[in-house]
Amino acid sequence: MTSAAAVDQVDTQRLRDAVTVGGIIGHERVFQRIANQNEGTRASGTPGYKASVDYVRQTLRQAGYDVRLQKFDFSFFQELGPAELREVTPTAADYETETFEYSGSGDVTGTLVPTNDIMIPPSAEPSSTSGCEASDFAPAPAEPAVALIQRGTCTFETKAQNAAAAGYDAAIIFNEGQPGRTDLPGGTLGNPQPIPVVGLSFADGSALYQQVRQGAVTMQVVTSTASEVRPTWNVIADSPGGDPNKVVVVGAHLDSVLEGPGINDNGSGAATILETAVQINKLNLKPQQKLRFAFWGAEEAGLLGSEHYVDTLPATQLNKIMANLNFDMLGSPNYVRFVYDGDGSDGTAGPQPGSGQIEQIFTNYFAGQGLASEPTAFDGRSDYGPFIAAGIPAGGLFSGAEGVKTEDEAAVYGGTAGEPYDACYHQACDSIAAPNNNLNDKALAELGDAAVHAIWTLGKTKTGFYADGSRMAMAQAFSKDSAEYWGSELIR
Repeated sequence: MTSAAAVDQVDTQRLRDAVTVGGIIGHERVFQRIANQNEGTRASGTPGYKASVDYVRQTLRQAGYDVRLQKFDFSFFQELGPAELREVTPTAADYETETFEYSGSGDVTGTLVPTNDIMIPPSAEPSSTSGCEASDFAPAPAEPAVALIQRGTCTFETKAQNAAAAGYDAAIIFNEGQPGRTDLPGGTLGNPQPIPVVGLSFADGSALYQQVRQGAVTMQVVTSTASEVRPTWNVIADSPGGDPNKVVVVGAHLDSVLEGPGINDNGSGAATILETAVQINKLNLKPQQKLRFAFWGAEEAGLLGSEHYVDTLPATQLNKIMANLNFDMLGSPNYVRFVYDGDGSDGTAGPQPGSGQIEQIFTNYFAGQGLASEPTAFDGRSDYGPFIAAGIPAGGLFSGAEGVKTEDEAAVYGGTAGEPYDACYHQACDSIAAPNNNLNDKALAELGDAAVHAIWTLGKTKTGFYADGSRMAMAQAFSKDSAEYWGSELIR
């Protein structure tokens, strides 16, 4: 790969002036109305998501874009009722618990059996391998049995699959115990599982582990879930102009969680890039590169839309992507101006050469406006992940989710220390329906302007990321024929 070169300085003032908070919120109001008409959600696999897709597609077509829908199937999951977890013997007790996404449904009362490799007290670093191997499980008793598993090392999905394969009728996964891994864990099992799987805090899990070492313990696990395969869509829109051999993919996930309308997560990112696309063509601006605006489906189910796009894109097309910009939550009420850490300055490894240049576009912009910014790690929680895995430079902005604002952050950015960046994260109150407003207009203005600046800078730069203007993607694994892909996978 060739050495990195700085991008050109681009005057983005005209476009930034055109993309207003009012314009962004106009799209948000449509998203809210769609949720109101569809049981309060815009989640993939629901009518609310399809209505969101139709609105975005229509808006982009009217703005002059070549718009396609990419359909794919995914495992839709819904929790029909809250999980229950109780000790039946020797001491009756109820525990706070949570159903894992894609847990099976059932009511199981059985003997509690710990796996091997449970670490109490925990090590200084995450390292428990409990449940990661089939050999971690003792043979399941003939009567119903519940596996007790500690979080760590491998995925929740692997642990649940191994428990079911070993003959257990339900599984409890308790947290690992290091700082940040003590509370009730939640997460996805990746795909539908045949047994109920629930979470437990480290304190409760370790207490049960110590208790079962003294004698038999019987637990009841109750879950009520439904899983089925449903279709969903990515919306892909190409700018009329720009070099088709140098593509900048500007992405934001369009889906919400089932629990709410997703006005900040991620109506804010989707509305921002939608309004940016509209204003580029309204101003008759001509990009140097092809701008591809992508609205991903099923992000909340595990980045499925962006993964499907990257995994099915032919190598010839993948190699034409210069960069991916990702915008996921730009209007958090208690916000921080987070920039994805492309150069590894916060101690984590930068993802790809070129990502540092993208980070610098954002940080230089904020500095030029007299605004502080802060690096945030590429932690795999958003749609940049599949692009990074394919060797594509990535970057973007984030205003904060369920994490808690520090005293230092409050001193710099305002807001309230000790409170979440977004107290309505993944909840019904992520809404602008009266009397609630889960958007911070100031955050939208500041991060929205930075997003527009980066989009147009990458869209207009003549230098690119590398001295010879090329980028070698690690795409040998993708071999689908281009005509087949564009002809069948994407439908107008």
